Amino acid sequence: MFYVPPCTRHHQRVTQEFAMAVKKKSARKPAPKKAAPKRAAPKKKAAPKKKAAPKRAAPKKKAAPKRAAPKKKAAPKKKAAPKRAAPKKAAAQKPAAKPQASTAISKAYSKTQILNEIAGSTGLTRKQVGDVMAELDTLVSRHIRKRGAGAFTLPGLLKITTVKKPARRARKGVPNPFRPGETMDVAAKPAQTVVKVRPLKRLKDMAG
Repeated sequence: MFYVPPCTRHHQRVTQEFAMAVKKKSARKPAPKKAAPKRAAPKKKAAPKKKAAPKRAAPKKKAAPKRAAPKKKAAPKKKAAPKRAAPKKAAAQKPAAKPQASTAISKAYSKTQILNEIAGSTGLTRKQVGDVMAELDTLVSRHIRKRGAGAFTLPGLLKITTVKKPARRARKGVPNPFRPGETMDVAAKPAQTVVKVRPLKRLKDMAG
């Protein structure tokens, strides 16, 4: 047999007692309680749906009888204005027989006589002939006036030209061309524009 010191024996005894106490406590512990199953909350009963009150059909309104629209009286047709017959154009006046070229006019015509003669020879009215003469007068004036062309030609008859003459000083003791041997004084003359008319070949032939 081995010798065991007293302190060791005491230590072993304490250890055994502690182990026994632990076993007793573990035996006394109650088994873990099983969690009680949760009771499902009672479902609330759905409130019974209220029955929709049956809609009362609104009484149909009686359609008011349509009144026939009064027929519009047809506007009386305007009577077509009778077409006026277009006035027949007056037959063109036949120009009066032209005087023969050999027939000479013994007395110079006045303006009225010239208009009447041309109107009778051409079939134009006297007013129309007067308008032509007035336009010819205006046309000549526009040619020979200041800043104009300075010349106008009436084909075959005549040519009108303008000549500008400078101013001339007064002179004394100028020989008199009308009285040989005598002298005369010549007055001063301002600058001026002189109009000259030159006959053309056809006009010269008429005079021959």
